[in-house]
Amino acid sequence: MTQITIIFLLALVILDVAVRFSGKNLSESIAVSKSISENTLIKVYKKDRLVELHVNDQLINKFKMGLGSQPTGDKNKEGDMRTPVGKYYICTRNDKSKYTLFLGVSYPNIEDGKRGLDSGLIDKKTFEEIKAANEKKIQPSWNTPLGGEIGIHGGGNSKDWTWGCMALSDQDIKILWKYAKLRTPVEIYE
Repeated sequence: MTQITIIFLLALVILDVAVRFSGKNLSESIAVSKSISENTLIKVYKKDRLVELHVNDQLINKFKMGLGSQPTGDKNKEGDMRTPVGKYYICTRNDKSKYTLFLGVSYPNIEDGKRGLDSGLIDKKTFEEIKAANEKKIQPSWNTPLGGEIGIHGGGNSKDWTWGCMALSDQDIKILWKYAKLRTPVEIYE
């Protein structure tokens, strides 16, 4: 037997024991897990330097955070060191980040794109690309004059040090990572 086969069989035994111990069958356990990921919401309060994790409309955890070096105001363009304000979703997950773990946020959203179009920062084609990505709930382009690569990551929360991201302690990002799947809503407030 190969090592991979042995590991797979061992994982099945552990899963079976865990399911039996929980008093639920496997399909119930999978349904609960799916329900948690589908009913997760992340709320970010910039002024309070706080990230809240909600599951099934219940607040289950709060995390202290650091922001960019310009923490007040909405993000408008690349390099302004601000964190955006608005409704977004998790569009990428990187478990090989230099900041422990990285949950990419879908900035720019359609409203950000419209503001950029109206101000002349981006053209109609770029706006349409941003709009299409948001409608499909995939990562919008992070290579526009509006900026991008905004996310929630580890690396420390003791001060405002990022380029616009939300920085948690390494321990806290590991907790959030377990709940924040692709398309998890993220609401960012001033």
